[in-house]
Amino acid sequence: MAYREDEFLPQMSMPGLEETRPDDNMTRMEGTVEHIIYCNEENGYTVFDFGIEASGEVITAQGITPYVTEGDTLVLWGSWIHSPKYGRQFKVSQYERHMPADTAAILRYLSSRTIKGVGPKLAARIVETFGEDTLEVMENHPEWLSEVQGISRKKAEEISEDFRSKAGIRSAMMFFRDYFGAATTVKIYKTLGSGCVDIAKKNPYRLCDEVEGVGFERADQMAMAMGLDPEGNERLMSGVKYLLTGNAQRNGHVCLPREKLTVASAQLLNTTPEKVEQAVDSQLVRGELIKRKYGGQEYIFDAATDKQEQYIADKLVLLDKLCPAIDAGDIHGFIAREEMKRDMAYAAGQKQAIDYALEHGVMILTGGPGTGKTTVVRALLGIFSSLDFQVALAAPTGRAAKRLSEATSCEAKTIHRLLEMDFSEGDRGHFRRNEQDHLEEHVIIVDEASMVDNFLMCALLKAIKPGARLILIGDADQLPSVGAGRVLNDLIDSGCFATVRLTEIFRQARESLIVTNAHAVNEGQMPDLTVKNNDFFFMPRATDCAVADTIVELYGTRLPRAYGKETEGGIQVITPSRRGEAGTENLNRLLQSALNPPARHKKELKFRETAFREGDRVMQTKNNYDILWESEDGEGSGIFNGDIGTILRIDPIEREMIVRFDDREAIYHSDMLDELEHAWAVTVHKSQGSEYPYVIIPMYAAPPMLLTRNLLYTAVTRARRMVILVGREDIVATMVRNNHQTMRYTGLVHRLTDQG
Repeated sequence: MAYREDEFLPQMSMPGLEETRPDDNMTRMEGTVEHIIYCNEENGYTVFDFGIEASGEVITAQGITPYVTEGDTLVLWGSWIHSPKYGRQFKVSQYERHMPADTAAILRYLSSRTIKGVGPKLAARIVETFGEDTLEVMENHPEWLSEVQGISRKKAEEISEDFRSKAGIRSAMMFFRDYFGAATTVKIYKTLGSGCVDIAKKNPYRLCDEVEGVGFERADQMAMAMGLDPEGNERLMSGVKYLLTGNAQRNGHVCLPREKLTVASAQLLNTTPEKVEQAVDSQLVRGELIKRKYGGQEYIFDAATDKQEQYIADKLVLLDKLCPAIDAGDIHGFIAREEMKRDMAYAAGQKQAIDYALEHGVMILTGGPGTGKTTVVRALLGIFSSLDFQVALAAPTGRAAKRLSEATSCEAKTIHRLLEMDFSEGDRGHFRRNEQDHLEEHVIIVDEASMVDNFLMCALLKAIKPGARLILIGDADQLPSVGAGRVLNDLIDSGCFATVRLTEIFRQARESLIVTNAHAVNEGQMPDLTVKNNDFFFMPRATDCAVADTIVELYGTRLPRAYGKETEGGIQVITPSRRGEAGTENLNRLLQSALNPPARHKKELKFRETAFREGDRVMQTKNNYDILWESEDGEGSGIFNGDIGTILRIDPIEREMIVRFDDREAIYHSDMLDELEHAWAVTVHKSQGSEYPYVIIPMYAAPPMLLTRNLLYTAVTRARRMVILVGREDIVATMVRNNHQTMRYTGLVHRLTDQG
C-alpha cells in the first residue's frame, strides 16, 4: 500500500491561535486600574474597574492580565461585550503595563499589596526613603531596602524577588505580545520562569519543545521574525522532532521510516533532504533520536519513545517467563468446579482461554461481541479467588471500567486510578505505582485493551511486580488506540504470547441483530437492513440534510416517546466524520438548539464560535491530568480523552463552569475550554471504550479514509440495546467493502520477535 509523503505532515493549526494580538480592528484605551473585582491567580484571569485617562469614565474590564493591581497604568486592546447579568464590559485581548513614574503613583502601586510583604505603612516608609528611585532599588539593589525600618536583610531579598518575578511577567507580556496571546504567554512564563525572554531570544524552538500550547509553527514564525537562519541547525532539528511527535499524536506512529521522515521534513522546512539528513545525524549523535533497522529499512524514533517501546517488550517477556505455571491437572479441576458452580458448560475456546490464563504470565483474549469474553473473566475471578490470588480489574476509560464492574460484580478501576495518579511533586502528574512501588495484586486483568497506547502500557507494566500475571482482553478488530502504538495487535501479531480468539456467537447473543450484523460487517458482508422488529434498524434518507433532520427528530422526540426514561442520557450519535451536514460539528449545533435551547435561567459561556450552556452534554477531548474533581468518595484529578459529562453550573463573571462526569464534578476555567466540545454527537474514534444503550449512526458521504469496515464495526459494537443507521444504503455497502486498515509504524513486533 502506497502512502504520500504529505500524509506525515501535521496540519498546521496550532493550539492557541484563537488568542488575539493587537491589530487595527481592536479598541485601544489607556488608563489606570481603580479596583480589582476578581483575580484567578492560577491563570491570570482578572476582572477590574478601569479609569480611562481620556474621558475619566470608569469601566469594567476582564481578561487574562496577570499581576495587574490597583494603581497600574495600562494600555488595553480589546472589544466591548455585553453580559446579561453584569452589563457592558471591555474584554481585554492584550495589554501593556507602564510602571508608575512619580512618587504618588509608586506609593499607590506598593500600597495595593501587589508586592508580597509590603502593605500601605511599609510602602510609605520605602517611598519616603527612596522616592522616584524606589522601583530601581527594589529590582537591582535589594540590600538597600534593609535601611528602611521594619525590613531585615532576609525580608529585603524576599521583597526584591517578588518584585522581580512580577517584573518578569511584565517583560514577558511585552516581548511575546507580537507572537502570542496573554494566555499562552502566562504558560510560557510559568514553564520557563523569569528567564523565558532570554531563552526565547536564544532559541525560540525551545518553546515548542517545552511549553504546552506552543507548536512548531508558532515558534517558527517567531524565529523568522527575529531574523534567525531558516536553515540553522536548531530550526531543522526542531522541525524533525515536531514531525515525529506530531505523527505520534495525530497518526499514532511510534516511529517513521528515515526516508519518509527526511522527505516530509524537507517539505515542511522548505529545505533540501540533504540538510535534513545532517540535522537527523546531529540528533542521532546527541542521543535525541534513535535509529533501528527492521526488515532492511531504517526507522527513526524519538529517544524517549524508543526507550518506552523497548521497556514494553522487555517487561512483557520477563512477566511471561517468571510467572509460575499451574499444573494442567489442577486447571481441569478448576474449570470443572466453575462449571458446576455456575451450572453451565464452557465452550472449547473459553476453556482454552482459562487454561492459558492460568498457565502463562501474559495471556491475550480477543473476540467480537457475544463470543463470551466476559464469561471467561467471571470464571477466572472465581478460580483466582479460590487460590487466594489478589486480582485487579482495570480498563482505559471510566465508562469501560464501570461496565466491567457491572458485568463481573467486582470493583474495576481505570488504569490511571489503579496506578494512583498523583500531583504532590509538582504541576505535572505522575503515577505513584511504578518500579519502586509495585501493585500488590497477583493478577492484572485489563479490558478494552485495544485502546491502550504505548504510554499507558509502559506505565502499567512498570507497576506490575515480577511473577504477577497480565491478562489483556479486547477486540482486535476495532479501531486502534487514540494514542501512539497498536499494542494489542502488535502483541498478537508477534506470536510471542498465549492468545485465544473467540469466534463462536452464543445462542442468546445470536438473537441480537446488533451482534450478528456486527460480525457480518467484520467478515465483509452486508448487515441485514430489512428487519423492523429487532434491535438494529435502517432508516433510508437520500440527502445529508434529511439525515441530520431525522437524527434530531429521533434524539429529541421519537426515541424518548417510544422508550421513555430509558433514553435519558442513553442516546449517542456516532459519526464517521466531524465535517458535513451530518458530521459531529453540525449535528451538535442542531441538537443543542433542539434539546437545550437558550433560556433566561440558563447561563452561557462563549468560547470562540461555541456557546457552552448549562445543561449541555460535553466531552473532554484530550487527557488532562491536572483537572481537579470532587466526588462523594473524595477528591482527585484527571479527566481523560473521551470522558462525557454535563455542564451543571456556569459562572460568567469568573468564566468557569462545573461539569459532572458520572460521579465526579470538575471545575473548568476559561483557558481550559479548548479541551471541551459538545457531545450529543461524537466521532467513532472518540466513542472507543464506551457503550451506550441507543446508538444512531449517520450513513452519509465522507472522505474514503473514514468510510471503512472497522470504523463501522466499532460504531455498531458501541450499542447495548439498539442501533439505528440513518442515510444511504450505498454508503453502508461502501464501508463494508473498504477493508483499509489504519497503518501505524511501530517497532514492538520486531523487538519481541528479536528476543525470541
